[in-house]
Amino acid sequence: MCRLALKTASKPFSPFTVLQAMEAMQEGYDGSGLGLLLRGLAFTDYKYQPGDPILSGIAHSEAALARLNAIMDSRGFEQKYDHEFELRRELIEAKDRHRYILRVYKKPAAWDHLSPEQAEDELMLTRLALRHDGEAHGGDLTAFSLWPDVAMIKEVGWPLGVGEAFGLDSGRIKSRVCMAQGRQNTNWGINLYACHPFFIQGVATMTNGENTAFIPIKDWLTGTGFPGYLGYQSDSEVFAHILHYVIKQLKLPLETYKHVITPLKNEELAIHPQGDFLRGLRDACRRLIIDGPNAVIGTLPDETCLLAMDAKKLRPATVGGKPGEWAIASEMCGVDAMIPDRDRSQDFQPMREHTVIIPPDRQELQIWSQFEQLPLPPAA
Repeated sequence: MCRLALKTASKPFSPFTVLQAMEAMQEGYDGSGLGLLLRGLAFTDYKYQPGDPILSGIAHSEAALARLNAIMDSRGFEQKYDHEFELRRELIEAKDRHRYILRVYKKPAAWDHLSPEQAEDELMLTRLALRHDGEAHGGDLTAFSLWPDVAMIKEVGWPLGVGEAFGLDSGRIKSRVCMAQGRQNTNWGINLYACHPFFIQGVATMTNGENTAFIPIKDWLTGTGFPGYLGYQSDSEVFAHILHYVIKQLKLPLETYKHVITPLKNEELAIHPQGDFLRGLRDACRRLIIDGPNAVIGTLPDETCLLAMDAKKLRPATVGGKPGEWAIASEMCGVDAMIPDRDRSQDFQPMREHTVIIPPDRQELQIWSQFEQLPLPPAA
């Protein structure tokens, strides 16, 4: 099993605190990779302007860095900030990392007339252009994310060691949300794109488990023709893409996600107040039903966080915290490490019908059940 940890707080905190929580759960991962996603960023040496896109990735050679610069220039991006990690390269196992990229850009002036949705598509297409360029040159350029207020770090190694190698214990980077996962998809070859969390247009997920329904789900998603539904070096990447499909394309509320990946049984739908709608949704999205066991943790652009289990509920996860500060982890000791001064009697472990939602105000948990009504518009 993998180990997952998420912390969300109203006040920015160091991601190193989440890596220390990963250390408490170290028996659950193998050092094959660490993935970090940070939202709500704060830098000690730069005042970030909300809305500016941030590029995260790796240039594995000087030539790759030059091509990255050329692609961003050709698309009208103006660099505003280039973060210099306090690297301790001797702690990094891989030796072909020329430059770790964490850059803030100004959006192209040509985008001023675009709608928010069109601008989001352009950001995605730019990231994909960088990814495709790297793949065309033997994998020498990696692009994890290009999005406002989001940074991603992925590297081979043990979580705490990677954090120390990047100098994350210095406090130069802080965030209001931090997601961490301590293992790659080790059923496949080592590939940083296979390292959780997975990201698409502001939507991110990470998963503990395996998805034996991966192939039909992947085929269905790629069959939609949406450019961002690609890659799939990990069978868990589809969880992020299904969440994106539900809230960005179907434009349904977050709670609907659970009904898509783990729909209720016929006898349960027969007595549900929205049974007809949910039965139609299940039939339309039948190919997106997962086969677990899985625990899925996710975040959205507005910093909403979520936790959901599949029906088998064979991958543990616990959520706990207090107003203004919450944590989700694979083990209770992980929550203890992130928020030790909480009321542990209020910790919650979801059952197969639950979605736990931590809203952006972070004042309290919302525990939603599939047996409750969805907050759908009247026409639905």
